[in-house]
Amino acid sequence: MFWSASPVTGAPPRAAAPGSTGPTSLDEATQKATNAAGWIEENWGTWLTSGLRILLIIVIAVVLRHVIRRTITKFIERMNRTAAAAQGTALGGLLVNAERRRQRSEAIGSVLRSVASFVIMGTAALTVLSVLEINLAPLLASAGVAGVAIGFGARNLVTDFLSGVFMILEDQYGVGDEIDAGVANGTVIEVGLRVTKLRGPNGAIWYIRNGEVKRIGNLSQGWSTAAVDVVIAADQDLERARDIITGAGEEMSKAEPWNEQLWEPVEVLGLSEVHLDTVTISVSARTMPGKAAGVERELRWRIKRALDAAGVHLAPRPLPEEETPETADPTAGVAAPSVLNNPTSPQSLATEPLAASPKAGK
Repeated sequence: MFWSASPVTGAPPRAAAPGSTGPTSLDEATQKATNAAGWIEENWGTWLTSGLRILLIIVIAVVLRHVIRRTITKFIERMNRTAAAAQGTALGGLLVNAERRRQRSEAIGSVLRSVASFVIMGTAALTVLSVLEINLAPLLASAGVAGVAIGFGARNLVTDFLSGVFMILEDQYGVGDEIDAGVANGTVIEVGLRVTKLRGPNGAIWYIRNGEVKRIGNLSQGWSTAAVDVVIAADQDLERARDIITGAGEEMSKAEPWNEQLWEPVEVLGLSEVHLDTVTISVSARTMPGKAAGVERELRWRIKRALDAAGVHLAPRPLPEEETPETADPTAGVAAPSVLNNPTSPQSLATEPLAASPKAGK
């Protein structure tokens, strides 16, 4: 059976339906199909090439991201194993805090992995858009404006994050350190990229934003100093008192566990204050980080016992001064002077004496 483009004799031609976009004849349909096939034949090579390039870019980006993230993870695990091995040694136990090193390395690894993923996948996305011949200038301009707006809106969050990154990278403090952050002080129990958590002396937990910390005093790095002031009576033998204090310090440095916490012998620095009835002897000792308070308490205990046993008397605590009552104003109850007190004044002369009452004579 053959189709013919000629209309049937006697039958009027059918008009195309209003709004219809379909072909009106077989020749037009054939022409459009031929044009579409030619357009596909001309562009299929470009499409295939672009598709393969996009697929290759995505595969390379995914593989590179996986390799870099795995490399960072292996590096962090090796750091943690090294810290754990050093923790078992005598010197490493003093200088290395395994939990601190672990949290610091994990935080650094998280930041590096996030940065690597963002850079790799962002570069891959821009490369795919360039392969699709999409103009990136408006997109980059819009992204820049959006970034500026987000930066102004979340500037505190960005400040906290960057401050936390640099605090961790510079190892300013870690878990277990005793720090003074200005707004609060205590023992660090957690270090985050945005917030640092402290345990205060009274047990309170302080959450400090890293961007608000302007200064940090770390009391747990290197060594600490235990300082004790001994106040004795001015009439006591100072040479004997110094020998007694030195002997108490030597005895303490040989006892457990103070022999490990004291890194240098107890030193008597001399007189720091001299008064009429008292003198103050300053004593100092270098200790392990964070152990100064306990060493000070034990040193005061031993010095007091040694001085009492030797008969050297400490200075009595001064009594609080009694409050003296304010002296009353002697003129407070005196009446104001009057002109009538002067009998020769014009006012006194102008006055008339009162008449005597009749009952007064009875």
